[in-house]
Amino acid sequence: MRFLVFAGMAVLAVLSLVGVILSWWFLLPFVLFAYLTGLGVYDVIQQRHSILRNYPVIGHMRFLFEGIRPEIRQYLIESDQDEEPFSRDKRSIIYQRAKGVEDKRPFGTRQRVYDSGYEWLTHSVVPIHIEDTDFRVRIGGENCAKPYEASIYNISAMSFGALSANAIYALNIGAKKGGFAHDTGEGGISRYHKEGGGDLIYEIGSGYFGCRTPDGRFDVEKFREQAANPQVKLIELKLSQGAKPGHGGMLPASKISEEIAEARGIPMGQDCVSPAAHPEFSTPLEMMEFIGKLRENGDGKPVGFKLCIGHRREFMCIVKAMLETGIVPDFIVIDGKEGGTGAAPLEFANHMGMPLVEGLTFAHNTLRGAGLRDKIRIGASGKVVTAFDMAKVLSLGADWANSARGFMFSVGCIQAQACHTNHCPVGVATQDPLRQRALDVTRKSERVYRFHRNTLKALGEMTGAAGLDHPGKFLPHHLLMRESDRDMVTGQQVYPYLPEGFLLREEEDEFGYLLRWRRAKADSFKPVDTSYV
Repeated sequence: MRFLVFAGMAVLAVLSLVGVILSWWFLLPFVLFAYLTGLGVYDVIQQRHSILRNYPVIGHMRFLFEGIRPEIRQYLIESDQDEEPFSRDKRSIIYQRAKGVEDKRPFGTRQRVYDSGYEWLTHSVVPIHIEDTDFRVRIGGENCAKPYEASIYNISAMSFGALSANAIYALNIGAKKGGFAHDTGEGGISRYHKEGGGDLIYEIGSGYFGCRTPDGRFDVEKFREQAANPQVKLIELKLSQGAKPGHGGMLPASKISEEIAEARGIPMGQDCVSPAAHPEFSTPLEMMEFIGKLRENGDGKPVGFKLCIGHRREFMCIVKAMLETGIVPDFIVIDGKEGGTGAAPLEFANHMGMPLVEGLTFAHNTLRGAGLRDKIRIGASGKVVTAFDMAKVLSLGADWANSARGFMFSVGCIQAQACHTNHCPVGVATQDPLRQRALDVTRKSERVYRFHRNTLKALGEMTGAAGLDHPGKFLPHHLLMRESDRDMVTGQQVYPYLPEGFLLREEEDEFGYLLRWRRAKADSFKPVDTSYV
């Protein structure tokens, strides 16, 4: 039975050949069945795939269905709430807001509101109408000469090279029209960022792209040139990212185009390595000194850093170094492990790094405990694509939110999850010139602008419904969640704001902050002892 299809192809090939005597039309089926017969012969003698040796010809169906499995799941099997990684509900709301079409839904919620994990916001009987929803936050402390009035919703880090030229260009034009910022990612400032004219967050990773020496170290003169670009509004030192915290990367020489080499400041014909750790510092104090160097040479612009929280004690080491040196960054971006547009090893994507809610809460309370929260703005990124997502992270301590995949959807991404193959079907995550020409920059940039505008409009409506006049006033007690199928708790119970200065006063807490604080030191990331990390 295993060879029945193979044998059938051979028989049909013979019969078709005989039929050619009667009519030349039989030549067409003969060619088809002869090809399948030859394929079956090859399947039987090849040694790479066991399934093809046992099931010649028909075994190829297995590989066909495996290849289209993601599409079958996405279009035919998944429910509207299945998050793999984004639910159809969330993708649909992004597409609708980006296109400027009706985004309302009839017949009530589809959420299971009595199931554990369901979350909602409290509302007021005296709601407020908010006319201007262009919400802003001022980034830049007392040592910053050029603070930036940032939108509270911006494009998160995605490098040119990971995204196509057309995608970068469309995103940046949309950011310019909407008055919000576009993070360059660690791949540097490309010509398409510049041509778009939008505000930029210049991200500096461990490869120092755009400001590096030939041997991959930091070049202060090149950094000055980049920072002096009037489009650059924020300078962000990247320690880690949610998708693969603690993992370096390599761009093989075969994938480096002239445009990528130009943006990164690297030579053609050589593999480009991003080390896992920064070569310019190895201790918290050295890190603060490096941030001080960025501030001194950064044209007076706000300087901060981004990380996915790992060892909580290490973040406290950084905070202690701030106190010891007096060098306080203007902002910190907390990246959740659920974030990430780039390809990552499965174990890293699934099991390394802290999710956004816990990472944000920890960073926020640590800064409160050290008396620094009012001097540092906090950004949050990690699947923040709806107004509720924004309200939630703002209530837990963030000052603004970034989104990568939300804006990818707005520019045309269909979640094909082929970002790492260079075969993106819609031209977003590919360097193939034929594939990326499908992305029309003029149309897609308008969608980027509309997605941002309509999402903030929805946030304004939720803010007003809560009786608040600005989303920055959301607090943990505005957030409720179902802890079990019967009981609910407030955000204040689960994620409370801890007292200002409690770590400096060495006040005991129920969450283990003081225990880690005592084990943290400014001169080293190594623990005082290994009991807690």
